Amino acid sequence: MTEPNDLYRIWVYLSETPLLWLTVTLVAYVAGDTVSALARRHPAANPVVMAAALLVVLLTLTGTDYRDYFEGAQFVHFLLGPATVALAVPLWRNRAAVRRNLLPMCAALVVGSLTAIASAVTIAWALGAPAPVLASLASKSTTAPIAMALTESIGGIPSLAAVLVVMTGILGAIIVTPLMNALKITDFAARGFAAGVASHGMGTARAFQVSEEAGTFAGIAMGLNGALTALIFLGLPLLF
Repeated sequence: MTEPNDLYRIWVYLSETPLLWLTVTLVAYVAGDTVSALARRHPAANPVVMAAALLVVLLTLTGTDYRDYFEGAQFVHFLLGPATVALAVPLWRNRAAVRRNLLPMCAALVVGSLTAIASAVTIAWALGAPAPVLASLASKSTTAPIAMALTESIGGIPSLAAVLVVMTGILGAIIVTPLMNALKITDFAARGFAAGVASHGMGTARAFQVSEEAGTFAGIAMGLNGALTALIFLGLPLLF
């Protein structure tokens, strides 16, 4: 059994090393995941969103600079690479389903990617948004690193693009299950692919909570949409 003095020594050690914020990040996610489990994985109880909210509140209350936080939490950031590569495991398990749906996937990818770009930019343009904001909106359905690089290439605001990507992911993860149920779409391949195209990593994480098949197709969609969006952006400087 851990004594109070042992806990105090652990706290003193963590508070003087970058491991403090790594530990806080993991604890925040465990707390969010616990709440999500208690809510029976309701779409609104997204563990990533809750963990991020807890961290924002804590960093604000303690006055901690983001660079200080990231110095400890960067190991989690490093794990994004292996986690992305690990998506190959369910892809291999469901390779037969992927082959069967190859043509519909290609069609859905092109339509979904173009719609994600055109709808956001058109609505913002109609509301009078300036060109840098329009450029920042165009990549909202890709992952943050891709979005920031592409946005900068067409004169947008990379930091704004990152915020829009996160907001898109959160919204997609929350509404994808109720929306698909309302539309009576029961094919997990279609549900997952739509989530991956529209809301990148967070949509993919939500898809895996529902079904491995849905998560597999969401992961494929996330990767392909990033690549296709990059190709589309080659022609966007002329438009902007």
